[in-house]
Amino acid sequence: MSVVKINAITVPKERQERFEERFRGRAGAVESTPGFEWFELLRPQEGTDQYLVYTRWVDEAAYEAWQSSQDFDRAHSGGGDTLAPAAANSSHLWSYEVIESAAPKTEHGPA
Repeated sequence: MSVVKINAITVPKERQERFEERFRGRAGAVESTPGFEWFELLRPQEGTDQYLVYTRWVDEAAYEAWQSSQDFDRAHSGGGDTLAPAAANSSHLWSYEVIESAAPKTEHGPA
């Protein structure tokens, strides 16, 4: 079963544009990581200042391998003054196992 990791990151309103800019400029190394399935950055719409960073992995071992890699360290480094952190010092990592999922049905059946 796949696993999902959701990092809930508090970003004050005045830093949200910078936070999103940092993600747009990311290297994208995670996409080449064995076991990686999906990434999404979710912007808060109302009632919260928490962004959600959603990643999906084939299993816990694949996520742990990414987390201990040099690519992970580079992706999560502060980037010096030019890429000063935009988030507050508050984040939470949530872990889930996928037990059921669905995709849109197509006219001609599954792809």
